Amino acid sequence: MRELLRRAGHAIVEDPAEADWLIVNTCGFIAPARDESIAALRELEAGKLPGQKLIAAGCLSQLAGASLVREVPGLDGVLGTRRWMDLLTLIERLRPGAPRPLVHLPAEAQVVGQDERGVTRAAIQGASAYLKIADGCGRQCAFCSIPCIKGTAVSRPAGRIVAEAVHLAGTGVKEIILIAQDTSAYGRDRGEKDALAGLLERLGTAVPNIPWIRVMYAYPGLVTPRLIETMAANPRVLPYLDIPLQHAHPELLRRMRRPADTDRVRATLAKLREFMPEIAIRTTFLVGFPGETESEFEALLDFVQEIQFDRVGVFQYWQEPGTPAAGFPDQVPEEVKAARRESLMALQQPISLGRNQAQVGRTLEVLIEGHGDGVSVGRSYRDAPEIDGLVFVEEELPVGAMVPVIITGAMPHDLMGEAVGKAS
Repeated sequence: MRELLRRAGHAIVEDPAEADWLIVNTCGFIAPARDESIAALRELEAGKLPGQKLIAAGCLSQLAGASLVREVPGLDGVLGTRRWMDLLTLIERLRPGAPRPLVHLPAEAQVVGQDERGVTRAAIQGASAYLKIADGCGRQCAFCSIPCIKGTAVSRPAGRIVAEAVHLAGTGVKEIILIAQDTSAYGRDRGEKDALAGLLERLGTAVPNIPWIRVMYAYPGLVTPRLIETMAANPRVLPYLDIPLQHAHPELLRRMRRPADTDRVRATLAKLREFMPEIAIRTTFLVGFPGETESEFEALLDFVQEIQFDRVGVFQYWQEPGTPAAGFPDQVPEEVKAARRESLMALQQPISLGRNQAQVGRTLEVLIEGHGDGVSVGRSYRDAPEIDGLVFVEEELPVGAMVPVIITGAMPHDLMGEAVGKAS
């Protein structure tokens, strides 16, 4: 949407008071995200100046539709996820004198991603760039509202993704992060097998000056031998993988409508570590799913202790309207969910510390993202932006530089080190 606006001659401003158009890209995935989105809209609504227009875009708009106007009466326009590329059309229709609010949620827009208007699907953040390779999701996980919001999975053409990566390389980006609701399903909607591995091979050839290519959000059943071998063979594809497992008890996973073969998961994780001994593996778990028993939760604790993940995120189940699990019996009390989350996080804390302590004495390339007071802050290959840890370096180094750093100390989430080579 930023790119569409830029092409049309609009300039992005940081101060809402200077804007003609106030556009909030909302989230509607779980209740706290919806509350945060509505709070942001109401804050802008309260400060609207004469002539300003307020537009709610994104996932909450897609879910709530016209009812969002009842929550935020000052809205001028509502734009969902599946026709985000119609933003300029909506703006044109909201010119002075037009009736409001305008709710633009075409019924015929069943999926997202088929009409991109030639706009890049990359977002640059510092020296890193998120590059979307697909949109939507064909899964039917019982707890998840993403198919309701995004529609079914649509993979983007590989040639277009590669072209955008080449463009990003020309901007000086040091890291490309491939994202989708399910990156490992890339190409399956077109009947392709192992298309993600093929895309990584093409990117490895097309952008030789990008030092880091990171893969996020891989579905456990689709981390194939070829994908693992491709990652291991290309030194610029980082030995890092985010595999949201959600749980470890087979029966509970069946109720979640997730892959329930935990022995296959164990074999996949073992193969990843066999081919890439230095790999950092992140996962997420959902606690308090309807009917989760103490023994099922204990099985999850045992699994986490056994596997020794580098990073673990833990979320409490939210009873999301429109999802199958919302109507399941035996909803778990909120206090039990919270206690289980705390218990799992407490178990993971010393594991994360131990995995970090194993880095002490190693020299890691660190992407510097900021500095001040004689200290620089960056990330190693083990750290995805905003969700993983940081590396603190005792020297002010150029932002955006890649610097060899010897690790001298470790905390549960972060590392400390000293620069031992020249920045690149």
